[in-house]
Parts: sequence; structure tokens; C-alpha cells
Amino acid sequence: MSTPFDPSYYTGKDDAELVHRTELSPNFDERNTPITMAVIHYTEMKPVETALERLTDPEAKVSAHYLITEEGEVIRLVPEEKRAWHAGASYWRGTKDVNSASIGIELDHPGHALGYREFSDAQFEALVPLLARIVKDYDIPRANVVGHSDVAPLRKVDPGELFPWDRLAEYGLCLPRPAKLEKGDPFHNEGAFILALERFGYDITEGRKAIEAFERRWRPERIEGRVDAQLGAILWHLLLERDRGAAR
Repeated sequence: MSTPFDPSYYTGKDDAELVHRTELSPNFDERNTPITMAVIHYTEMKPVETALERLTDPEAKVSAHYLITEEGEVIRLVPEEKRAWHAGASYWRGTKDVNSASIGIELDHPGHALGYREFSDAQFEALVPLLARIVKDYDIPRANVVGHSDVAPLRKVDPGELFPWDRLAEYGLCLPRPAKLEKGDPFHNEGAFILALERFGYDITEGRKAIEAFERRWRPERIEGRVDAQLGAILWHLLLERDRGAAR
């Protein structure tokens, strides 16, 4: 699925077409804020039944709104109007209760602990229409379609450097990686870059972890935890686009 995003393709698609079955989790409560975000995770558990068991176990106290298997089956776990417990201690663009503000989507995947690998085409092709419907229904900005590592850089690395953000961006469902960096790097030192990361939306409590999270999302081919000219140019481009209203 690499054609440009066509919103009309999703018009009229309802849950009967997008969700294959429901396995309700008891792990949810009431939202405190409107939905303004979507957060993508991986399960880091195999087989998928293990992840499903944990996400529906009341003792585990974790959940998500959806789980998508590697074969492309979409399982609803928590109704969207409820607050699922997927993000944990997290922060994004001033929002501290990310669980209240977001829809959480878990991708069935072994993760870094069990043999990190590419995400399956079937899984991605199930994710795209579901996410497109969510983004449309709640008017979620592209900048607020994020990974777990973006909102919890101190603790998380998922969905990781192999998640196909570039393919998702072709559908207009997240911000694309800047292609042209002619504006250069205006940050004179690592401290200035980290402050700019905070302005973009990241939690900078641990600067090195925030840098790694930014790399994992925006320069996944090289994750070093240190600032260089290319990284600075990417962040500067993103900030300029945001300030002129082109990065919604």
C-alpha cells in the first residue's frame, strides 16, 4: 500500500469492516480530556495470545484500544470513549495524561527483546484504514500520531526504528521526515537542541534519552544519542513547518 492518501477511500468504512473481533479488557476508566492523539506501540510478546491475555488481565492493569496481529486481524480491547491504560507515565506537547488524550494501538510484534524485525505488510494494511478513521473522527493532527517512545523516552523504545513511519506519512497519517534540509542547523550546542526538542513536544527530563527518541523517529538508520548537524537540521525544519502551520 504505497499510493497517496485518498480520504474518500475510507468514507463509509465502519467498525464492521475495520475491526474483526472484540475481546474486552477490564482495564480502563473514564477520560479526563478530549481525544487529540494516537499512540502506536508494539507488544514485545509472542505468541499474540500471550499479549492478548496480558492486555485483558485485570491484575496486569494494562490495556489498549486495539491490538493488531501480524496477520492483520484487528481486535478491539477498550471502547474508544474510555481511557485505556497503554501509555503509562508519559508526556507530549504539554499533555501529561496521555492515556486520557489518546487512542492506543498495540502491534503484535516480538520487539527488541525477542528478535526485532520488520513489521508485516498485513499488519500495516490493517493499521492504515483503522488509523485513518480514528484521525478523521477526532481531527487528530499528524504531529500527534506518535510512537510510545515519543511520549515516554525515558522508558520505551517502541515501535522502534523499523516501524514504517515513511509509509504512514504517504497516507497523510503522520508527519513525514523532512526531505530538504537547506535551512541548516541553527543549534550551537546540545543544550540548545534539547530545549528545541522540548519546544517540539518531547519530555527532556533525560536529555540523552530524548535525543535517542527523536533519532528513532526521525533518523532511524543511525541512533547514537548525540546531536549532530543533520539531526539539528531535521528538528529545525520540523519547528519551522510547525510555526508556519504546515505541520498539523
